Amino acid sequence: MKRSPIDRRGRFSARFACLTAALWIGAVAAAGPKLLEPERAFAFSVQALDEKTVEARFDIANGYYLYREKVRFSVEPASLASAPSLPPGKIKDDEFFGKVETYRGQLAVKLPLQQPAPGGKVVVRAESQGCADAGVCYPPQVQNVTVNLPLPGARPEAPVAAQPARKSWFN
Repeated sequence: MKRSPIDRRGRFSARFACLTAALWIGAVAAAGPKLLEPERAFAFSVQALDEKTVEARFDIANGYYLYREKVRFSVEPASLASAPSLPPGKIKDDEFFGKVETYRGQLAVKLPLQQPAPGGKVVVRAESQGCADAGVCYPPQVQNVTVNLPLPGARPEAPVAAQPARKSWFN
């Protein structure tokens, strides 16, 4: 005679409940850590401060970091007046790349423009690579943002995000 997981009074047996709970916990553990999409882990935005300067900014989510040596910027159609000066990062003994400098939290870099762009618009391109503390590294990312340069003496506009924030029910 085959035993049912439900007893005569319509209740689950203790063995069946324990087995179901163990299978569910195993499935959740096998799924691994919940990682953010790279656009959310390393949110990139740009603000035109004046007609000759833009500021590129990464807002780095908690539990994530960018590699200093993997961060690069370019601007079109204008060109950079000089190579951007990246602030020093914090030294990390990284399992993938050895001792490296990394950024956490926020990274803001001013990009001086050589000459005003025709039409008052520039496209700022950021190349970067980062990882999660969970031990997962993302492939190199390229993000582009188009901003309007303000007229001389005008106030800067609000920062423009590369990937507008999306609402999520789970993150």
